[in-house]
Amino acid sequence: MVDILRLHESIRGAFPEFTTDPAVHAHLFSPYALFVDRPALEAMGRVAAAVFDVAGNPGYGQRVLQWAPDIATHDPASAGGVLGLDFHLTVDGPRLIEVNTNPGGLLLNAVLLDGVRSCAPAAWTTWTTATEAHSAAVAAWLDDARQQSGRAPSRVAIVDSAPREQFLYPEFELYADAFREHGVDCVIRAPEDLRFGPEGLADADGPIDMVYNRLTDFALEEASHADLRQAYLAGDVALTPHPRAHALFADKRNLAVLGDAALLGGFGVDAGSAALLAQVIPPTVEVVPGNRDALWAARNGYFFKPAAGFGSRGSYRGDKLTRRTWESMVSATYIAQAFAAPSLRIVHGGQSLKADVRCFASEAGVLLFAARLYQGQTTNMRTPGGGFAAVLTSSRIEE
Repeated sequence: MVDILRLHESIRGAFPEFTTDPAVHAHLFSPYALFVDRPALEAMGRVAAAVFDVAGNPGYGQRVLQWAPDIATHDPASAGGVLGLDFHLTVDGPRLIEVNTNPGGLLLNAVLLDGVRSCAPAAWTTWTTATEAHSAAVAAWLDDARQQSGRAPSRVAIVDSAPREQFLYPEFELYADAFREHGVDCVIRAPEDLRFGPEGLADADGPIDMVYNRLTDFALEEASHADLRQAYLAGDVALTPHPRAHALFADKRNLAVLGDAALLGGFGVDAGSAALLAQVIPPTVEVVPGNRDALWAARNGYFFKPAAGFGSRGSYRGDKLTRRTWESMVSATYIAQAFAAPSLRIVHGGQSLKADVRCFASEAGVLLFAARLYQGQTTNMRTPGGGFAAVLTSSRIEE
């Protein structure tokens, strides 16, 4: 078990600016690790590579951009940085539940690695080290910005709405320190702190040429995001992840396309990649008037998610869904995904926690694997004993 109190203390020792609220972040980290065999993790890495490959396919792009906001047609010439691919572990192998373009927890889980490696059983290890994951994470975001602007950024703003009120604000502080370590000045800002003018995007202290985007307004439609939107469309700031990335990767309707091997084959996608995605993505359909009655009747076998949702908001297990909630869902675009049950982690005292695995990956490959342990319908950071958890796997032969 990881000593969580000591972990928080060690983080604060290394990063004095790291601030957690005991009342809010009591279950940010789990004291338990999740044990996953190496072939399963390697399979997840292949899935991540296949997703990046398909996203670059013109036929696929044309298909999924049909339901994307207009801003997604703007191509900043980069993939969009880092993805978080969420998997459930089943007896038939990993199942890809969703893809996220602004995945939280990467640096937090990197910090967790050293704590767990020191107390891991001899036959088990982490996929990577804290130092390697930390460096790879920052490099991925900086490389994406460099692809957009053709140069290394000099000043980056980490942007989110009311950033200090965000649950993962401590990670913003870790990122700010990491960017500075890489020679890039960094500030944490709310979108209304930014102004776009003749000299480009700036805050009160000077110009900004890169924005690490943690906003959940994926199309930058809110009024307070107008300056950032204008700077992005003008090509005056590298925005990562960007609206096109969300449209290509993270709209949940895309899972129905990614999981259709015949459709991907028609686009010219490699047969191996198409078959792999069809195998790991549970059957997914958009909820439309023509199938609502059938889906309601078969609801126990499905999980329902809003197409543009995030953080499990508005998501429902079919067997927990009431008729009243079902009728209220008509006003939003939903997908129905065949239910793939999460695996269980039995911990101290016989407590049973559900588990999913997040694969953090860029075009360069896997950066880190992390788990989330929880109870309830969806992942949360409110379960005693739950939270972000390190993934331990079997050692490589050469190790």
